[in-house]
Amino acid sequence: MTSIRLDMPIAAPAESVWDAVRDVGAIHTRFVPGFVTDTRLEGNLRTVTFETGFIAQELIVDLDGEAMRLAYSVRPNELMSHHHASFQVIPEGETACRLVWLADFLPPEAEASVRGMMEQGAAVMKQALAAK
Repeated sequence: MTSIRLDMPIAAPAESVWDAVRDVGAIHTRFVPGFVTDTRLEGNLRTVTFETGFIAQELIVDLDGEAMRLAYSVRPNELMSHHHASFQVIPEGETACRLVWLADFLPPEAEASVRGMMEQGAAVMKQALAAK
């Protein structure tokens, strides 16, 4: 199993960042605009279309408002046989927070691709969330 952890400082209040993270059906407009071009939500299954045309089906596992944590799992696809990830918003005063994105996946050979997507997505979300 391979793990990637991104810890991002965000220049925005934790509550506003959490509001965007928990809006699981609107990530293409609120969380990672441009990087994700469409999101469809059917129950707890989210279909995400990336700017590259790659489509992922994600199972929303948990939305914990008290911990400001979202857990999700990408269904097996041509890149990964297993995936579980989470976002957690950690307050740092009234006007800043950290967003921690953790992903565990198989096979280890997918690390370069997964890391590249996560780093690209992190840059977009950091910019989008700081503007809130």
